[in-house]
Amino acid sequence: MTIPRLPGYEVAPWELRWRWLDLDALRRTESTFALSNGHIGFRGSFEEGEPRGLPGTYLNGFYERRPLPYAEAGYGYPEDGQTVVNVTDGKIIRLLVEDEPVDMRYGSAPHHERVLDFRSGTLRRSTEWVSPTGRRVRITSERLVSFTQRAIAAIHYEVEPLDGQAQLVVQSELQANEPIERDVDDPRVAAVLEGALISDFAVGEGSVAVLGHHTRRSGLRMAAAMDHEVDAPGPVWTENRTEDDLARLTAAAEVPQGQKLRLTKYVAYGWSSQRSPQALRAQVEAALAGARQSGWQGLLDEQRAYLDDFWEAADVEIDGDAELQQAVRFALFHVLQAGARGESRAIPAKGLTGPGYDGHAFWDTESFVLPLLTYTVPDAARNALQWRHSTLDKARTRAAQLGQAGAAFPWRSINGDECSSYWPAGTAAFHINADVADATARYLAATGDADFEASAGLELLVETARLWTSLGHHDAHGRFRIDGVTGPDEYTAVVDNNVYTNLMAQRNLHEAADHCERHPELAGELGVDDEETARWRDAADRVVVPYDDALEVHAQSEGFTKHAHWDFANTPREDYPLLLHYPYFDLYRKQVVKQADLVLAMFLRGDAFTPEEKARNVAYYEALTVRDSSLSSSVQAVLNAEVGHLGLAYDYFAEAALADLHDIYQNVRQGLHIAALAGAWIAAVAGFGGMRDHGGELSFAPRLPPALSRISFRMCFAGSRICVTIHRDEATYALRHGEPVRTSHHGTSILLNQGRPITMPIPPPPENPTPRQPAGRAPAPRRIRPIPGG
Repeated sequence: MTIPRLPGYEVAPWELRWRWLDLDALRRTESTFALSNGHIGFRGSFEEGEPRGLPGTYLNGFYERRPLPYAEAGYGYPEDGQTVVNVTDGKIIRLLVEDEPVDMRYGSAPHHERVLDFRSGTLRRSTEWVSPTGRRVRITSERLVSFTQRAIAAIHYEVEPLDGQAQLVVQSELQANEPIERDVDDPRVAAVLEGALISDFAVGEGSVAVLGHHTRRSGLRMAAAMDHEVDAPGPVWTENRTEDDLARLTAAAEVPQGQKLRLTKYVAYGWSSQRSPQALRAQVEAALAGARQSGWQGLLDEQRAYLDDFWEAADVEIDGDAELQQAVRFALFHVLQAGARGESRAIPAKGLTGPGYDGHAFWDTESFVLPLLTYTVPDAARNALQWRHSTLDKARTRAAQLGQAGAAFPWRSINGDECSSYWPAGTAAFHINADVADATARYLAATGDADFEASAGLELLVETARLWTSLGHHDAHGRFRIDGVTGPDEYTAVVDNNVYTNLMAQRNLHEAADHCERHPELAGELGVDDEETARWRDAADRVVVPYDDALEVHAQSEGFTKHAHWDFANTPREDYPLLLHYPYFDLYRKQVVKQADLVLAMFLRGDAFTPEEKARNVAYYEALTVRDSSLSSSVQAVLNAEVGHLGLAYDYFAEAALADLHDIYQNVRQGLHIAALAGAWIAAVAGFGGMRDHGGELSFAPRLPPALSRISFRMCFAGSRICVTIHRDEATYALRHGEPVRTSHHGTSILLNQGRPITMPIPPPPENPTPRQPAGRAPAPRRIRPIPGG
């Protein structure tokens, strides 16, 4: 049963539906209704091309260079930035009804709805439009970006006259260099590139057209091609015209009332930094041939089969909160879209749903997105790590430029080069290297992928470990210090001994040593000997972890708990996020936390803290964390659940899951927050499921919040598929497929065998005083609206 909500999305378990025409919401819904497969991204704009909020068609890794401005240059500053390009738009199908163009800004739309279907992987649309002169038509469409045919997207478009015969004309287009409105109010918004594509060729024949372009500065080439099937009750007149930035197939027919003009459009994309325009043309024409051979129904069937397998491995079921159920599946679907077929490319922070953050990938790919993919779509996690490995030479060069050994991965990038012009975050946030190593080690432990370990994984662990022994040093007391770095909290920069950085570096060093000792021949090929692994272990064992004995909490970094407190009580609500209203200088010297930092360390390195330390640290940092980052709430959900604040964890879970559907951060127009969406899964599985994977061992400590009656989730481990179902007083573990899996429940070891589920009682949660948040920054209490008639 759906829950109507005016205006906006309806709540349903397997789809996102928006009824009513709301042109003011276009930019937001173009992001939430975006389709992608990790290679191609289509924002959810109308087929008719206009009205539109922010047009967007993206190819993963296709970017333009731009100079980075500096008031004063400095050694080691990156020279070029990179910005994702809005490439040739293949979504456009313009429609004229008796020579009146269909435009939702004119006439009226007594019926209009759009549905993003999480099981079919398609965006459906149904509109009844009344023209300014009173002509009525029904427009229905369905589009997909194929998970199985990586280069292909397709649209099935139907028009039906509702008040007598009508002449219908459709114009299917490929359009390059679409004009884009500037948006300069927010520094997070992507730089706008006008006329980024230079024409190489434009050809059209029959129902096929192909456009080829290249970028001015980055030297990348791309091609887009389209082919069509047209069906009408009578004769159809067609014309195919091309020019540098436009290809258009026009089809016209007289269509009686009650019958339809149908157009199926197949679109293919390809790009390269090396292949010639002729080779790219051949590539996209071949992809079109494959799509035509499959046909529209074949593409639909392939898409459904792919998603059936995904949901079998990854679904999360929630009883007691229908909107949260929808939000979690929305999150899973979009994270899948971001990473499924990226293959040799990064997973951008916005996926391919918008131009936010310039289309860059950050550390949150490894720390938020890859855990989800590792345990649901491990091949996609492998591909993302393979991209990091492909950029290893650039990371080595960057480390050498900074006077360090090993590899220094970029804070933000598209192609592996650092392109952050803000060095306290970009250059000093070395934790990205430990994050890459952590994701690598977790993937290897969860999959046992020996081929990847030999070809890429071991080298990633080794080169990141080498950075830490170069960057850190032993002090006069023999302790290993890592000074002058920035942790995940961007309101505290260039500090000594950030706990998160040090503990993640510690794990990196131990993992590198362990893997090298298991594979001495491979290690030898990388120049690793026993002396080097001994240095790694010594540094790891002596790493400094700051602790304030007076407060009995860990200091986020050395001296942090001695800073002045931020004046939260006198900070106006409209001054959040603080980075847009206060100088970083002031933020850096106060106790104010943008996002979980020490708390994130207690999640990813929970094996380094006692339960009592976790409880005290959670209470202390809750009072300082303002969550000006979408990455924070899911981590706070996990740790609050662990220390017994289940109601508060539930509020944070909802905030993470609904971040984009409720546009909490007021920038969904620029694309979705993929890591925050992955955080919804983390909050469910690691928070209320209590899933941990320290040292390669899988364990669970589940507990439900009072508002929910059941959570059930599925995941992959060591080639097997398991299901964990949590009720108020007990949890059931079932092996659905594969070899037996050893795990544990609240510290009790269990062995899962197929056909023999195990049910275990859930102990009561620990009792700790409920923490407080900064004034005005507590998460919104989760209130569940009842289902009508339920």
